[in-house]
Amino acid sequence: MGQRVCHPWPCGYVRDAERRGLPAGPGYASRVHWQWPVGAALAFLLALLTTPAGVSGALLLLPIQLSVLHVPSPSVTPTNLLFNVAATPGGLLRFAREQRLRGPLTGLLVAGTLPGVIAGAILRVEVFSGQRSFTVIAGLVLLPLGLWLLLGAQSLARPRPTPTRRHRQAMWLLALVVGTIGGLYGIGGGSILAPILIALGYSVYEVAPATLAATFLTSLAGVATYQVLQAVHGGAIAPQWILGACLGAGGFAGSYCGARLQSRLPERNLRRLLGLIACLVAARYLQTAVTGTSSRPQPARHAQPA
Repeated sequence: MGQRVCHPWPCGYVRDAERRGLPAGPGYASRVHWQWPVGAALAFLLALLTTPAGVSGALLLLPIQLSVLHVPSPSVTPTNLLFNVAATPGGLLRFAREQRLRGPLTGLLVAGTLPGVIAGAILRVEVFSGQRSFTVIAGLVLLPLGLWLLLGAQSLARPRPTPTRRHRQAMWLLALVVGTIGGLYGIGGGSILAPILIALGYSVYEVAPATLAATFLTSLAGVATYQVLQAVHGGAIAPQWILGACLGAGGFAGSYCGARLQSRLPERNLRRLLGLIACLVAARYLQTAVTGTSSRPQPARHAQPA
């Protein structure tokens, strides 16, 4: 029999799809070419809009992957994770140049989310199954916060909290809980932390670098933890590597530009932007819970913190 010939670029996609029992015919292969530049452009725009609010935008990228880029469902989570890890350093690089990554809030959030995501990943694999109850709770919490930031936060802004020892302990505990939830359910910590911190009286200019740093380090820790657990329990989901790299490149550029743009936007507009993002994330959580199409990983698979 003659040897099959395919275009040199999508061959890896075809072989990977056939190995996982996914569509790998000419129609599927032909979609690969336009996915890369379109995905990079969409990732750039998404990161450009979400980074000034301190959110990576990974959760909002999920429906784009499914409905626009037509990424097969088993590959969505790890491909999304590639975006999250590759995109956030762009914003962090810009914030570091502006010397805004060394604040006490950044240290508190990182100190809480890192052990939290490890504990959550272990609990997810060893103890819990695929309950969707938290997505409902997160949606119901974020929706009123988002509406408040979008509509009323400008006239009802709280004073900045006094950095007492008890307050620092409360911030660390909040970060620990959110990090644990992120590792347990594979959801983004920044999309939860940022609206809560703004509601507590922090400025968006202080919150954005801190939550973005926590999201980046939490993502790395989550990947490492799930890799170890996956080696023990078995099972794997192969990402779309080239598409993930394109998403990450576009997200990196968008994140850098978004961080640079943030200092030129007034606090009022940034609060409204964060409120809009919180409402969109809440709608995504509630839609996930209602339809049963969860973006959370299965046991011993990659997480997708956003």
